[in-house]
Amino acid sequence: MTEHEIPEVPATTSYDNRRQVMYWRLLARLFDHEEQASLESASLAVVEDIGLPGALLDPQASVDSVVQRHPELAAEFEGLMVPETGEADPAEDADGDDLRDRAAEVRRAALVSKVLLNVFHSAPGTVTAGQLSRWQADAGWLERALGCKPGELRGGRRGGGGVSPTGTGGGGRTPDLSRLIPEIGPELGSIEAGLVKRMRLREVLADPKLAGQLTPSMSLIEQLLRDKDNLSGVALANAKSLIRRFVDEVAEVLRTQVEKSTVGALDRSVPPKRVFRNLDLDRTIWKNLTNWSPEEERLYVDRLYYRHTVRRTTPQRLIVVVDQSGSMVDSMVNCTILASIFAGLPKVDVHLIAYDTQALDLTPWVHDPFETLLRTNLGGGTDGTVAMALAQPKIAEPRNTVVVWISDFYEWQSEPLFDSMAAIHRSGAKFIPVGSVTSSGRASVNPWFRERFKDQGTPVLSGHIRKLVHELKTFLT
Repeated sequence: MTEHEIPEVPATTSYDNRRQVMYWRLLARLFDHEEQASLESASLAVVEDIGLPGALLDPQASVDSVVQRHPELAAEFEGLMVPETGEADPAEDADGDDLRDRAAEVRRAALVSKVLLNVFHSAPGTVTAGQLSRWQADAGWLERALGCKPGELRGGRRGGGGVSPTGTGGGGRTPDLSRLIPEIGPELGSIEAGLVKRMRLREVLADPKLAGQLTPSMSLIEQLLRDKDNLSGVALANAKSLIRRFVDEVAEVLRTQVEKSTVGALDRSVPPKRVFRNLDLDRTIWKNLTNWSPEEERLYVDRLYYRHTVRRTTPQRLIVVVDQSGSMVDSMVNCTILASIFAGLPKVDVHLIAYDTQALDLTPWVHDPFETLLRTNLGGGTDGTVAMALAQPKIAEPRNTVVVWISDFYEWQSEPLFDSMAAIHRSGAKFIPVGSVTSSGRASVNPWFRERFKDQGTPVLSGHIRKLVHELKTFLT
């Protein structure tokens, strides 16, 4: 065969091979801590050939450090795993477009591998405050790549809405992980919780410099609340500071949601205030047009009209009962904050009860979620009947009362508890069973209770905390 008869290797084959090298390295590192020399050298050659920094392959380099040295990459990480919605123009050069797309896939494969490895591949052993902080930052970049705000998927403080793509990357053969967001969020929370447990948290809290490296998160707050009785001095002060920071950040997000949702209807049974700022000028002119004098070119006004500004705010009683057993920590934190926000609304009487095998009436502290959380005792078993004994006497006017019960409903006295809940429903009070009040929306609810609540006409709410906000505002406005 002469040199003229040697078939030309398509350029697309080269790009496909490079992309596969990056993903094979990703899989190898995820499932084996030992470095594969051949894959590492091949990956380095690919990265250098496409003009990306070799730091992308350094497992010790955070995404923050890569972006700090190469700021132009920040935009590429944003929305990296969100699929493109547009289609190519068929009138364009198909071959040229295909080559450009495949070259872009190789580049995205290298960036995707960096983010996924930094988040899902962690070394064993004790975790330092700095390592936890770097992981949290890398997890934030993964959330950005999926089109979310940092902290949103892990049940964080920022971000209130659903997933909204923020970038253009991700077309073609790039993995569309955005479809797996419901599973990725809880998984990130689980990884973070594992890292926190591997920290020498008490030693970190005792050192103000190390404690200052910690970023408040649900996993960290859970551990602090569990260990608060074993802390003292500087360590306890730093723990309280972290809890308060987290509470304030979550409260800011939830307060915005509540304010958007709790605007009552205008109460037209109350006469409008007859002051100038309430004067409805357009309506006044319209209603008095019959008094127009063409000869004098003057409008005579015999009645002024004013706008209604008073909104209907019927006094309501909100009773929130929260399961504080080990499986409901996220709900405990969120509901404590949510109860304090509703307690700040006019004419809403909020009561808060927490329980495991014992019940605690936290109503005196309901306006201060920080103080409330410090009085909780997370963990233990579950016995809702003790909480019911505190809740029932608070229902003075059933038609004017809503009872929100947050639990996974894995009870050891199922029938007596359900009978009491059914009695509340029959009395005319609004009963809302909630399987989770988390930011991730994942919950496991006892099927026995789920079916009975459904038959009763009070189906279990499970999902994002926004669902509960919506239900409550419907009743309280």
